[in-house]
Amino acid sequence: MAIFEINGGNRLSGEIIPQGAKNEALQVICATLLTSDKVTISNIPDIRDVNKLIELLQLLGVIVTHDAEGIYTFQANNINVESLSTSAFAQQAAALRGSIMLVGPLLTRFGVAAVPQPGGDKIGRRRTDTHFIGFQKLGATVHYHAEGSRVTAPKDGLNGTYLLLDEASVTGTANLVMAAVLAKGKTTLFNAACEPYLFQLCTMLNKMGANISGVGSNLLIIEGVETLSGCDHRILPDIIEIGSFIGLAAMTQSEITIKNVGKEHLGITPDIFQRLGISLSFQGDDIYIPAQEHYHIQRFFDGSIMTVADAPWPGFTPDLISVVLVVATQAKGSVLVHQKMFESRLFFVDKLIDMGAQIILCDPHRAVVIGLNHEQPLRGTRMTSPDIRAGVALLIAALSADGKSIIDNIEQIDRGYQRIDERLRQLGADIRRID
Repeated sequence: MAIFEINGGNRLSGEIIPQGAKNEALQVICATLLTSDKVTISNIPDIRDVNKLIELLQLLGVIVTHDAEGIYTFQANNINVESLSTSAFAQQAAALRGSIMLVGPLLTRFGVAAVPQPGGDKIGRRRTDTHFIGFQKLGATVHYHAEGSRVTAPKDGLNGTYLLLDEASVTGTANLVMAAVLAKGKTTLFNAACEPYLFQLCTMLNKMGANISGVGSNLLIIEGVETLSGCDHRILPDIIEIGSFIGLAAMTQSEITIKNVGKEHLGITPDIFQRLGISLSFQGDDIYIPAQEHYHIQRFFDGSIMTVADAPWPGFTPDLISVVLVVATQAKGSVLVHQKMFESRLFFVDKLIDMGAQIILCDPHRAVVIGLNHEQPLRGTRMTSPDIRAGVALLIAALSADGKSIIDNIEQIDRGYQRIDERLRQLGADIRRID
């Protein structure tokens, strides 16, 4: 098991380029199973979760070619569905939350799919009902058991239908869209997630020959087609990394430029950090964050305390709630952080309290942060990364803290952030990886 050793308190400077979006990569890579033609995807991040998914596709028989850094070509022209029943597939798929998105493409193209209970972060209850209820309405039969599930389509294939999702699940929407593009007839999908990842997935599928209208909205109309062809696709910059770097600049009082951010797909993400008092400006498609001695949390117009809460897109992404909480520890003022979607995602705050942060954990979903205004720096300490997003939040805290910090279980951070230690060293961070 590797650790990060960090000597904090240094101001950073320079330019950094965000990696390709992890959540988009998991979706569009699964979509390559929908055609026997070659699909080339660029800007794929070199992170553990994505690499595991690529290995899973190879286990199924997909021919994968690594053309250049971040560029892969996939060809699913010789899939062995029998491999779904092997222990090797079950073991590898169980370690990856995104493996559930293999079900939609396999089911609609080959008539059968199997997936173990998916793994991933332990951040609270993450049910899969949205996926399986949707597959049932498309005509599939679901055999669910505690260790995993097997889904089979009728002999004549899936049939389009009206789907009203019980929640705007990102992976659930992606799975059902991929299942519906080859189903017979029209599928109407209402209360669909409309994150940029879904916009990108639907755009890619349309380039492959799918017929999806309403792309970017929560109402998708999908007219099924018989076959799809290959295409080229480029993944967007990772919104979560961009938000993390904004928070890093504020916490370390650093001047940083984030390059090529895909401004039109950032939604309200920059606005939320500006409400925390962080100065930032767009220079073309770059974000410039000047060095700030202090940043002051805004209040609502009526003078009440600022609340930052997650919500389905175009609301604020839950994946940046941990970063917002850390950034607020050194702001001037107070903020209520409300993590609505997962009941275990705020439990990492005890590590921040040990570092000297002023945080009141009200309940599993809410925490009040009383900012220290950079008048009292956090203290270096030893801590463990509980999940991807809390892990990078702790990393940001350690980089701003006085003294040395050790972060254990950094494999969690590696699941979502590409060579983060190397890239931070280029900005002047004192961080090293120790095996």
